[in-house]
Amino acid sequence: ERTPRGYGLTRSGERLLDSARRIGEEADLVGATLGDDSAIGGSVRISCLEGFGNFFLAPLLPELKRSYPRLRIELLTIQQIVALSSREAHIAITVNPPSTLRFESTKLIDYALFVYGAADYLARRPIGKVADLGQHSFSGYIDELVFSRDLDYLAEVSPGLKADLQSSSLHAQMQFALAGHGLCVLPAFIARQQPGLVAVLPDVIRLSRTYWIVTPEAQATTAARSVARFIASKAEAAGHIFSGPA
Repeated sequence: ERTPRGYGLTRSGERLLDSARRIGEEADLVGATLGDDSAIGGSVRISCLEGFGNFFLAPLLPELKRSYPRLRIELLTIQQIVALSSREAHIAITVNPPSTLRFESTKLIDYALFVYGAADYLARRPIGKVADLGQHSFSGYIDELVFSRDLDYLAEVSPGLKADLQSSSLHAQMQFALAGHGLCVLPAFIARQQPGLVAVLPDVIRLSRTYWIVTPEAQATTAARSVARFIASKAEAAGHIFSGPA
């Protein structure tokens, strides 16, 4: 049926949807049981934070597609977790796993964050102790849009630090530091991709967080589980890039 917002299922379609979904899942399960990954098809939407999605997962999507050629992958990179219970995503990668039993939450990997600045900037304005940070500009998230306190890095680095440039985009925050305008807090696996960035007092200032893979139990399809296993295996194999600066 056509509506002002697009196309939607008719009532008959809605009644058939769950049955059709189960048929597709059973077909995928048969292929997986026989060891035929190419038989797994359908659509899997992954919701994850910008940093993990753009700087780690996105480069792996071609390999994921080669492994499951019939699978359609949708990557949604936003700052907050979508409503998994409303079928907005099949998999979420987040720092705040839901506590309800309706979701399967599995620890993906711990990751470290450090304060970074451009090499030439730090050469001009060396930093010898944590107290020196108050004399520098920082980029960070927009205060009222930070949906999780786990993303409020500056307060943990040093009480009283405020971001002069605030953006919901981690990429924009990083560009502020790369351009030599100041400092920012970044996950190590992102910063190590930028040779121009240098960690500030890495033996003193180190933050730790954890990524989790979350799947609604009702949507834990063979395809979703296969994608989750792929992501987990790649994160485990690349564990060294998450633990500290290069």
